[in-house]
Amino acid sequence: MKKSTLPPTLIRAGFFDDEMVLMHLPKRYEDFHETPLISSFKEKERIVMKGEFLKGSFRAIRYLKRSLVSFQFVRKDGHIFRIEAWNRDYLLSMKDNTSTFLLLGSYEAKRHTISLQNLIKFVDNDSLSLRPIYRLPSFVSQATFRQSVEKAFQREEGKIEDIIPEKFREKYRLEHRYEALHLAHFPKSQKEVTQALRTLKYEEALTFELSNELIKGENRTLKKEHQREMDPFRVKDFIDQLPYSLLEDQRKAFREIYKDMEGSGVMYRLLQGDVGTGKTLVAALACFANSTRSSQSALMAPTEALARQHYRTFTSLFENSNVHVALLTGSTSPEERREILTDLADGDIDILIGTHALFAKSVHYLNLGLVIIDEQHKFGVNQRSKLLGKGEKADLLLMSATPIPRTLGLALYGDMDVSTLREFPHGKRKVETKICTPDDPEIFTAIFTALEQERRIYVVLPQIEGDSALTSVKKLYEQYSKLFPGRCVLMHGKMEAEEKREAEESFRKGERPILIATSLIEVGLDVPEAGLMIIYSASSFSLSSMHQLRGRVGRDGKNALCLLVEEEGSEENEKLKILEESDDGFAIAEADLSLRGPGDFIGVRQSGLPEFNYCNVVDDFKIFECAMNDAKEIIANPEYFDSFCYQKAKDDSEGRLLS
Repeated sequence: MKKSTLPPTLIRAGFFDDEMVLMHLPKRYEDFHETPLISSFKEKERIVMKGEFLKGSFRAIRYLKRSLVSFQFVRKDGHIFRIEAWNRDYLLSMKDNTSTFLLLGSYEAKRHTISLQNLIKFVDNDSLSLRPIYRLPSFVSQATFRQSVEKAFQREEGKIEDIIPEKFREKYRLEHRYEALHLAHFPKSQKEVTQALRTLKYEEALTFELSNELIKGENRTLKKEHQREMDPFRVKDFIDQLPYSLLEDQRKAFREIYKDMEGSGVMYRLLQGDVGTGKTLVAALACFANSTRSSQSALMAPTEALARQHYRTFTSLFENSNVHVALLTGSTSPEERREILTDLADGDIDILIGTHALFAKSVHYLNLGLVIIDEQHKFGVNQRSKLLGKGEKADLLLMSATPIPRTLGLALYGDMDVSTLREFPHGKRKVETKICTPDDPEIFTAIFTALEQERRIYVVLPQIEGDSALTSVKKLYEQYSKLFPGRCVLMHGKMEAEEKREAEESFRKGERPILIATSLIEVGLDVPEAGLMIIYSASSFSLSSMHQLRGRVGRDGKNALCLLVEEEGSEENEKLKILEESDDGFAIAEADLSLRGPGDFIGVRQSGLPEFNYCNVVDDFKIFECAMNDAKEIIANPEYFDSFCYQKAKDDSEGRLLS
């Protein structure tokens, strides 16, 4: 679409051409269908009628510094109604007006009157039954924007290209793009609105899924250069000497990862699973397999605590092997850092584990072949790219302990392969979850019981500072330190790295078995002895975060308890009941996604999740499924390569690859 002249107010509001105007759909519609005439209306029922004022039917009543105007209004069918309007004296000047109006009001049963809400002058040839209401800045009126939409349609008639190929438009009985936009802006019924949105949603979903398929194809064309083959016999021997057997899910996921790494194309895979399903072990096996082809691996974690946890796990796993593991974080001493960087550049380090420090300019790998990013949604797209840039077409494995519902996965990870872990090493986790009030005696009963059993206790709050011990870790730490002297330790994000390490160690060793912290413990702390999780002001956390937190207890297979502390009568208690009744991470993620929406669930800015204009990845899941299948058909048929749909998706995919 070419640029067109728009009113200065619209340009000020960020609308620069006709396309931007037409793509800005109404946020809702005001229904102007006349209310059918019945013997009696319901209290507060919305009434819409078309008609005229009756001459000489006005009277004004003024009291309490307010005014009440009463008048009679005659419908086109001749029925007369008494109307009341507060503080609208200007209506008195309209008593001789013979124009036709649309009257909107609500029925007041006690006085048998209609309370006026709005009065709109009606043009006889105006057949609009649904009036669009747009989301606009205060300085742009609805009338101005509607007029601009009308003029934009006049200028663009016959020029708007249809994005959806004719075959799929006929298959789903969709409208031409011009007609769909017109129906969306000027509908005569809700059915027309629905039909318009069906078309525009499918168009958006198809373009996105086609873009995903193109990116997948682009990834497959990336070939690894000068790659040695992995040694399957050494890998098998390593797995056989593990002190435990792999779960079937772990075996399947590792086979998928190994096959990707073995291929000539670059791996781009997500490994997802609940807290405690053994993702770290699968990642470690991938690193070992990578080492058998003389390549280095880098594992990046979002927090130093999680990086240290992975380092402990990996050093234990590779203790009797010739695989050299190192840890690099922001708090690594300058002397140790220099030694690590030298060994890394010389190829003496096989696996480097750390935080953002892994992609610093001074970090050079001799031969980086595998990049693993844990809790990947906590990193931005650019951060991932910087780490990948350290290697020549390195394989990429993303890990997430926040199960991604399939609905969101289509949008977020439609351009990559996914492996899922559902089994737990110790069988199904035995964590009982209860909702309780701050003064519930069960809280302290549970603490004393856990201490007697020499188990560790997590106490989590949403804030560091604050006046209330129900929200502030510092305030609650003061209280708990008096109740349990010498047994409590504090941890939060503003503490120095060394302080956090000392707090973690004293908790891990059982010297101070009650850890009072913010949600930074959501990832990174793996203490098998932990058997009690207490979350204060639970409604401040998302369902997924709370599910992650309770995944910190019961990791040894023993019974554990999670207490969700919330004020009595809180409106959020219904949300908390979801956790009380379910321990299925995927079901909880689905519920969380429905409650918060896709943007808040995963973090639009951090994750690169696209912001759709028309689609909702939850409600429109079926549309995405159909679009995904159709996109594969388009990719497989060269006849579509010159289509507007294919070219648009190609432009979108190139933009996403550049990001």
